[in-house]
Amino acid sequence: MKQKAERQESSEGSEGAKGKITLPLALVALISAFGSSFQYGYNVSVINSPAPYMQDFYNRTYLDRTGVPMDGGFQTLLWSLTVSMFPLGGFFGSLMVWPMVNSCGRKGTLLINNLFSIAAAILMGTSELAKTFEVIILSRVVMGIFAGLASNVVPMFLGEMSPKNLRGAIGVVPQLFITIGILAAQILGLNSILGHAEGWPVLLGLTGIPSLIQLLTLPFFPESPRYLLIQKGNEEQARRALQRLRGWEDVEDEIQEMYQEDQSEKEEGQFSVLSLFTFRGLRWQLISIIVLMAGQQLSGVNAVFYYADRIFESAGVASSSIQYVTVSIGAINVIMTLVDIFIVESLGRRILLLAGFLLCSVSCAILTLALNLQTTVSWMSYLSIVCVITYIIGHAIGPSPIPPVMITEMFLQSSRPAAFMVGGSVHWLSNFTVGLVFLYMEAGLGPYSFLIFCAVCVASMIYIFFVVPETKNKTFMEINRIMAKRNKVEIHESKE
Repeated sequence: MKQKAERQESSEGSEGAKGKITLPLALVALISAFGSSFQYGYNVSVINSPAPYMQDFYNRTYLDRTGVPMDGGFQTLLWSLTVSMFPLGGFFGSLMVWPMVNSCGRKGTLLINNLFSIAAAILMGTSELAKTFEVIILSRVVMGIFAGLASNVVPMFLGEMSPKNLRGAIGVVPQLFITIGILAAQILGLNSILGHAEGWPVLLGLTGIPSLIQLLTLPFFPESPRYLLIQKGNEEQARRALQRLRGWEDVEDEIQEMYQEDQSEKEEGQFSVLSLFTFRGLRWQLISIIVLMAGQQLSGVNAVFYYADRIFESAGVASSSIQYVTVSIGAINVIMTLVDIFIVESLGRRILLLAGFLLCSVSCAILTLALNLQTTVSWMSYLSIVCVITYIIGHAIGPSPIPPVMITEMFLQSSRPAAFMVGGSVHWLSNFTVGLVFLYMEAGLGPYSFLIFCAVCVASMIYIFFVVPETKNKTFMEINRIMAKRNKVEIHESKE
């Protein structure tokens, strides 16, 4: 009895210690997110401010080569390619997730991925000197591949390293650095800093610096303990990695939980994307991540950012000041994602997703009304600005940061890489689709375009309410048992 009490006390002590964020865990989260996620955000936004100067460079280069000015239609095509090649590259990067993380590990994949970013940064930074715009378009594809890998591997890596009661908070860190990357590109892209004719090559080339820092520092941190134990079968290395990340010696509970996870999925083996789609035991998990990742992008976040400049202009904001207003919107995005880190473990994932999509759907509905009435009712312009800010707050607390956390939590080790590959592909294809279709939607429907985004938000919200479970403070095995009931399958676990 006394031994049992001591064991229980030890277990409770262990649980308490696991709840603390240690310096190695904090540093590996910051280095991974700064070296990878930051650059995703930076490259989403970096070409917006210097666009006129880059287009002028395209024109001058073409004139020097051919002796005739560039046709307007050809220039539009080239610029469309410059913008759209990034999400297309992201899709290709997502397709590389499953084979790379299984063969090179999570940390190994991030280190290899830095080579894409550094190569693209050098090419973009020297493109003006080399007098070639084709290299910029090619580099955007390469940066997209980097971002496609980074946006999937970083959440997986950090989710597998985190204790269960910090998994949500640490899982939001990559999204926080994406928003910081967007804000950094907006600030550095101001006309007074680098958003001018001489500065834009430097602005594009700066993206290689975070990768270089990650390449030099990440090797000093451990690989994912779950990858080491379950996929590599190296208990000793996994134990040492856990001890370093948790900051104490007794990691037996987590080692046993990993063995239990390993045992329960041994019969299935490693999942490919095809087997993920045909395996009944993961049916609702798969549908859920497709809905969440599609909802994240098809809810219109990029369209709202795109429309924001015109909304501010119609409200009387001077053209010279719009850049600064855009920076303030980027800052709101960062602040709300930072708030998310502190509330995700107390409120849970489900409530933040529901609240976020609700705010986005209401904002889109009212924005449609405000944009239609702003020519007849003067204060409607200001209501439009409120709608944009409310939408960004809503997206920042739920739809942006939570879906990658849910992929980590709803899948076990053998199926997680394939799940991230599917989720990442849906994310980037949806992103590419909105970028491609929105201009046509706007031309045909005008402000009513936002009603389509409103419908997507409502549909996502209904699905989450009825299907997606709360996963906060649960082990991967506990979440797996919840989903097994929904899938109507039995889980095979060792009696031990």
